[in-house]
Amino acid sequence: MRLVETRPPSFPEAPLDALLSWKPRERWQVVCGDEAHWRVGVYSPGEASRADVKELEKHDCPEFFLLLSGRLTLVMSENGRVRDAPLEIGKPILVASPHCGYCPDGPHTGVALVIERDRFVTEYRPVTEW
Repeated sequence: MRLVETRPPSFPEAPLDALLSWKPRERWQVVCGDEAHWRVGVYSPGEASRADVKELEKHDCPEFFLLLSGRLTLVMSENGRVRDAPLEIGKPILVASPHCGYCPDGPHTGVALVIERDRFVTEYRPVTEW
């Protein structure tokens, strides 16, 4: 197990009233935020199957996921059971369980918008330890 603390400011400076950019085919990019409140990122995992997912993460606060394009499945552990939760475009999910994701159509082919706090602790463990 390892713990990672995220503290404000935990996002890049972003121009106001202008289009923001992000790089495709990267796992996680924080795009912007509001210090001590929230940050927004783009999530596009490189894993292509549940078997590729070796580690789950759990924040000490929930995360909001909204699928923007492609296919992306979250792997979540709930009460010691691991399950797949395919995301659907236009249907957000608020995640509090240990989780990770994969893109069943190949690495980085699914893209989700993620909103989370600007201050939190993340616990990482192998899938089998949840």
